[in-house]
Amino acid sequence: MKEEHMSGTNDEPMVETAAEGHVPTQEESAHEAPGDVDLKALLEEKDAEIQSLKDKILRQAADMENTRKRLERDRNEAIAYANESLIRELLSVVDNLERAIQHAEQDTDNQTLLEGVKMTHKHFLDTLARFGCRPFESKGKDFDPCFHEAILQQASEEFPPNTVIQEFQRGYTLHDRLLRPALVAVSKGTRTASCSHESDSSA
Repeated sequence: MKEEHMSGTNDEPMVETAAEGHVPTQEESAHEAPGDVDLKALLEEKDAEIQSLKDKILRQAADMENTRKRLERDRNEAIAYANESLIRELLSVVDNLERAIQHAEQDTDNQTLLEGVKMTHKHFLDTLARFGCRPFESKGKDFDPCFHEAILQQASEEFPPNTVIQEFQRGYTLHDRLLRPALVAVSKGTRTASCSHESDSSA
């Protein structure tokens, strides 16, 4: 009877928990992975953010450079054209000197005065040139409304149509900007053509 009881007790340890020797499946391991994050996708996202920031910085740097250049250009223009009003007023003095020269050239008794006026006129032009103000030639040039103001049209056998044939007042530029247009007479065709046109009209 004793032996039967002993063998009965030896069977109990065989019921050891199978859970202690359980090996998790691949699916279970995947669910247990920490964070469940796709590292490659995260790196790509961060790279895109970095590139976006770089592009933004480059655009801002370009905008700052453009602003700097614009301010520098505005400053240079302000300096270059600061005396525009004064120079414009001085042109009337130059005009009067040129009229005096034309008048004195007709009087042979005032050659000394003529030389003095010419020297003063040249000094004025040289001074204006140092500030970027210069006259431009008009006679014989094609009429350009950007530089010429026509106050008279005349028939001409010497010049083709739409040509400046006489200059009443010189034009001037200040650096690369028109300061004052030239007052001119412009040819409107040959006298023969004009007379022919008048003959046709009278007929």
